[in-house]
Amino acid sequence: MVCDTKSSLSMALTLPLNGSTPAMPKAVSSGGYITVVPRNKLGVAKINTVVDSMRASSPTRKSHDSDDHKAWILGHPSALSMFKEIIHASKGKQIVMFLDYDGTLSPIVEDPDRAFMANEMRQAVRDVSKYFPTAIVSGRCIAKVFNFVRLEEVYYAGSHGMDIKGPRKGHLDKKENQALLCQPARESLPMIDEVYKKLVDKTTYIGGAKVENNKFCLAVHFRCVDEKRWVELADHVRSILKEYPKLRISQGRKVLEIRPNIKWDKGNAVEFLLESLGYDANSNDVFAIFIGDDRTDEDAFKVLRNSRQGSGILVSNFPKETNAVYTLREPYEVMNFLRRLVEFKEGC
Repeated sequence: MVCDTKSSLSMALTLPLNGSTPAMPKAVSSGGYITVVPRNKLGVAKINTVVDSMRASSPTRKSHDSDDHKAWILGHPSALSMFKEIIHASKGKQIVMFLDYDGTLSPIVEDPDRAFMANEMRQAVRDVSKYFPTAIVSGRCIAKVFNFVRLEEVYYAGSHGMDIKGPRKGHLDKKENQALLCQPARESLPMIDEVYKKLVDKTTYIGGAKVENNKFCLAVHFRCVDEKRWVELADHVRSILKEYPKLRISQGRKVLEIRPNIKWDKGNAVEFLLESLGYDANSNDVFAIFIGDDRTDEDAFKVLRNSRQGSGILVSNFPKETNAVYTLREPYEVMNFLRRLVEFKEGC
């Protein structure tokens, strides 16, 4: 499957289950949860606005005994405690799994190059993919995610869904050895590489700053940067991006995400993958589950909530505004949830 936003056409290299060619997913707005500053507005935006957004990426943890936390849990119950409810909602439908990587399958670490996945988690994902079509949807490029996950049975959607490839091995839907490709922003590659070099040059003197090239997007990590230098870092990013109106900046967990200013996000990636499997927006025989921990995952949560084709599960140990229905506190609970799905399927 090859998608092309320029021509708004999808060319089928392989047919989906129902034999039809998936149409390009409709654009999905990110809503009020994600702070996005389009490039054409960045030039007049105050640096303090960007810095405030940076601070917002690491809110103060509240006690589990606080009234706010208790109220939030009531509104967003644990996916483990509500497992039977989730299974009931999926009755008679095909479950499709979507999983973020950092903070979901692996813990958040100071060095993004060392966000290793536990062998027990890898086995849990492998087992789930035996029974349910499974996709890893990450802000990282596919090559990096695959290097961490090392599973050929799953779909990979890197660069926030701007680079999608199918599994190298066959799985449940019997589409063996088939390739699926979607790169709606491939014309931006030279520009991304150019900006990457400029950002590295500008930020190399800021201790702890790290610029990561994720092929179709860039990540400026500031987790290890002294907060006193956030204004300086934000100013460097702004000064470079003002020359690139086709790029935009958004906020992740202790990271500034720079990507092409096109209407494409993880929500669009979910729609594209579901259609590739034969489930369009009107299908009522699919139940998608998206598990993620970051603001960028909210686009996918919103798609599933609006389409009523599944549920989002937010991985968080403290209250957040979210479009997810359920929660899990940490990757360990994600692993347990995946194991319970496998146990349920094997017990059928």
